[in-house]
Amino acid sequence: MVQLGWDSCDIVIVTGDAYVDHPSFGMAVIGRTLEAQGFRVGIIAQPDWHSAEPFQALGRPNLFFGVAAGNMDSMINRYTADRKVRSDDAYTPGGAAGRRPDRATLVYTQRCKEAYADVPVVIGGIEASLRRIAHYDYWQDKVRRSILVDSKADLLLYGNAERAVIDVAHRLARREPIQAITDVRGTAFMRRQGDPSAVGWYEVDSTEVDRPGRIDEHINPYLMTEDAAASQGQTCARSDAGESAEQPEAVPTAVIAMPPSRKTGRVVMPPREKTVVRLPAFEQVREDPVLYAHASRVLHLETNPGNARALVQRHGDRDVWINPPPLPLTTPEMDHVFDLPYARSPHPAYADENGRHDGPTKIPAWEMIRFSVNIMRGCFGGCTFCSITEHEGRIIQSRSEDSIIREIEDIRDKVEGFTGVVSDLGGPTANMWRIGCKSPQIEAACRKPSCVYPGICPNLNTDHGPLIRLYRRARALRGVKKILIGSGLRYDLAVQSPEYVKELVTHHVGGYLKIAPEHTEGGPLSKMMKPGIGTYDRFKRLFDEASAAAGKKQYLVPYFIAAHPGTGDEDMMNLALWLKRNGFKADQVQTFYPSPMATATAMYHSNLNPLKGISRDPARAERVDIVRGEKRRRLHKAFLRWHDPTNWPMLREALKALGRADLIGNGKHQLIPTYQPATDAGYTSARRKNSTPAGARVSGVTKGRLLTQHTGLPPRDTGDRPDAEAPRAGGPGRGRASPRAAGRREPRR
Repeated sequence: MVQLGWDSCDIVIVTGDAYVDHPSFGMAVIGRTLEAQGFRVGIIAQPDWHSAEPFQALGRPNLFFGVAAGNMDSMINRYTADRKVRSDDAYTPGGAAGRRPDRATLVYTQRCKEAYADVPVVIGGIEASLRRIAHYDYWQDKVRRSILVDSKADLLLYGNAERAVIDVAHRLARREPIQAITDVRGTAFMRRQGDPSAVGWYEVDSTEVDRPGRIDEHINPYLMTEDAAASQGQTCARSDAGESAEQPEAVPTAVIAMPPSRKTGRVVMPPREKTVVRLPAFEQVREDPVLYAHASRVLHLETNPGNARALVQRHGDRDVWINPPPLPLTTPEMDHVFDLPYARSPHPAYADENGRHDGPTKIPAWEMIRFSVNIMRGCFGGCTFCSITEHEGRIIQSRSEDSIIREIEDIRDKVEGFTGVVSDLGGPTANMWRIGCKSPQIEAACRKPSCVYPGICPNLNTDHGPLIRLYRRARALRGVKKILIGSGLRYDLAVQSPEYVKELVTHHVGGYLKIAPEHTEGGPLSKMMKPGIGTYDRFKRLFDEASAAAGKKQYLVPYFIAAHPGTGDEDMMNLALWLKRNGFKADQVQTFYPSPMATATAMYHSNLNPLKGISRDPARAERVDIVRGEKRRRLHKAFLRWHDPTNWPMLREALKALGRADLIGNGKHQLIPTYQPATDAGYTSARRKNSTPAGARVSGVTKGRLLTQHTGLPPRDTGDRPDAEAPRAGGPGRGRASPRAAGRREPRR
């Protein structure tokens, strides 16, 4: 500030991550975006939260504090799926743990209020996004209130918030009170019941699930307006078609009771832009898992920016009001965000005496993405265990080819240590760049949670041609030796373009390619909204053919999830048999992690399937098998680590209970042997030995999923992505090593 001649900051951003000025770090993107608008922005990274003093380091901000927990939810960052404390933090210098508090958004907001009570606090980032309504909290095993209520922040921004934060900053700069900022998309705020500012809104009551009617038919609250009208034999003009429909008389607030509807008369619905859907209150969802699942379903059906309505949920005597999601950024807007003058390195405060960032204070997350390029946002896969839909949305936002090439050239010319290898061109997925709906009108009206499940939508453009041209142009750049693809590949899309698979396998795979079948059995896959294992087999054939044609030995590295909702013990047994049959020995294993607001988390909490609709009638509601309790969770992990002798006693008991004792034996097609080694001398633990035996095959964990490696292959760093789960202390290679892979003879009877 002294060097710049500033006497104060307009905006101070508080973040739980170390400050890395790179477009993969949220605080850098927001800071640079606001700076480009002419605001003076300061960043306080990983402050000591035990007092308010560190939050006063940059003085009183003129406009507001911006608070974010970091690139990860602070609880997921600190705790494993077994609720054990992690020993490291990838977003901290040196990977040190304990540099941010639990529920960091709450704590930081409280300290900002203590530091300067009259300064507005705006919260954002993924932790705020995924906790914007009443949500199930896995660590306390209960439903918590909206983070807006608990933090007492003035405003919440969810999703990618460039547009929203610019709008809020300019309005506050015009001295508009923050309480009056209630019309910005992608924001949530508190409103007292009966607030005059709610006049003119029409409220759809969705505080109860569907109930079978005696005489009247029911309007399905999950249908679009025109579909609801059609179900009644009536018509209703589509708002996106530009036709005018008869509207109800203007009244201060009308409550439209749903689902009941009369069978006769014209179905008239209020304008979508002035409609708010009332979810069950916090007090209701806290006590009633059925209503929690219902609220989750309604929220996920209101995530398309083209047709989403505002949501409201009562907390005590106040309402949490959630405006519709932000509109996706256009390609020029995406280019603007990524073309800002990022230093592309950690702050100099983290450097050693020689000004280098590769010593004991290096930031592991930055190392992972140091030479990678983010080319898009969003994902239309809709996987129920993933939170991308709730945060970034399912509409793909792509950068231009020229912008991507400029960033690669910047890495080549400016980033220290670049050797000519770009580690990734990707994003949430590797191959959705410039892919989307063929019709903007259909896209704006669609309420499907996925464009690729149960099959690829016929309205989806699956042309990989632009991506192929980008790859070719990028690898032809001077000084670029290799372009690798490190993001997870959506292989059900890739099989639609054999030319893309050939291009990828021939030029952009460094021996291993990560993909995510997640499971082999139809039951779990249907709860994940993932394609069947047959699609994996088709992709593998294309992959193997292309590798052979290129004269290369390359391997697929599949991910699998243990203990996902809907997974039975028999499903895990069948997955273990598939792993053995295909020669995979999983090393580090992590079970399903119920992240806030995910659809799979609603399944976990309620034992119901929101994908199929919610009902109190047991005959109409689909129950979901949930893996709870340490013993059963350990069993599902054990099936994935079928080759570990320490798991054999547990697996023998389970196989007998399943009536599959025939799988116990020494035959080629049996899962585990009948013998039990007297000691573990034949099975060396890399953790206990603090080293990996020569030639042993190990693996790592990415995004809370199991990463498997083919046995008998040379060791290789797994290269986890920065938005992945923080790697265990010591990084890849700290799991158990296979005795067979290590070249030792296993005991024989």
